[in-house]
Amino acid sequence: MKKLLALLLSLTMVLAFAGCAKKGASTDESAKKEGSTAEAKSSDYDYIKSKGELVIGYTVYEPMNYKDKDGKLIGFDTEFAEAVCAKLGIKPKFVEINWDTKEVELNAKSIDCIWNGFTINADREKNLDFTKPYIENKQVVVIKKDNADKFKTAESLSSANLVAEKASAGETAIKDDQNLSKAKYVPVGKQTDALLEVKSGTADAAVLDYTLAFSMVGEGTDYADLMIVKGLDLSVEEYGIGFRTGSDLVGKVNTTIDELKKDGTLKTIAAKYKLEPILIK
Repeated sequence: MKKLLALLLSLTMVLAFAGCAKKGASTDESAKKEGSTAEAKSSDYDYIKSKGELVIGYTVYEPMNYKDKDGKLIGFDTEFAEAVCAKLGIKPKFVEINWDTKEVELNAKSIDCIWNGFTINADREKNLDFTKPYIENKQVVVIKKDNADKFKTAESLSSANLVAEKASAGETAIKDDQNLSKAKYVPVGKQTDALLEVKSGTADAAVLDYTLAFSMVGEGTDYADLMIVKGLDLSVEEYGIGFRTGSDLVGKVNTTIDELKKDGTLKTIAAKYKLEPILIK
């Protein structure tokens, strides 16, 4: 009888310890979930303020972000970012990125935003949050001036050799146009590479951002022998600043943009880079 009682007591203790262990594991798991939720809800703005700098991802893209003859980074988006950061009390840190992996770098916190003539579209809005738009851009066609009579319409370009930056709005414009999609198309690494292809004669036409074409093509530029085909606007788009999904920085930057518009700062910067006509008021 005593042995039976002892056995029952032992079993009771084993079950009690197992229950405690299970409860402990459940508690630990809940703590982990709570920690993850807290981390997900943490303030992006507080994170930026704590380190004192906003890491801005960009590529070399004139007139938005590029270097002058002394190697200093300048451009509309560069000065725009500096003005916003000054009002927010943080330092801008510009990091040149691989455009193909921009969203990966953003979510990995290698950068804090993408500020580089960044076109707002539905696909991108699935993976990040945009500020309000500030520039209205469009896709245009650049050709040699000698071909002005040859290439006047999209239809006339259907048998041409076209180039555009890989995965850009220019590439999308080519693929979406019923005439341009028939042409021989070759993607290149950058929009400036597309201009070089046309200048050298290896391509008949380049499809690229108006903001870049307007500042780099025509009289007084390195591409004085090139021109924008008049009246051939393939698509209209808007530029915004891309942040991580759910970032509370978006609202703060939007407020700051409004302040820079009101005090005339943004207009002054746009005029400096000949972008005032397409600045969204």
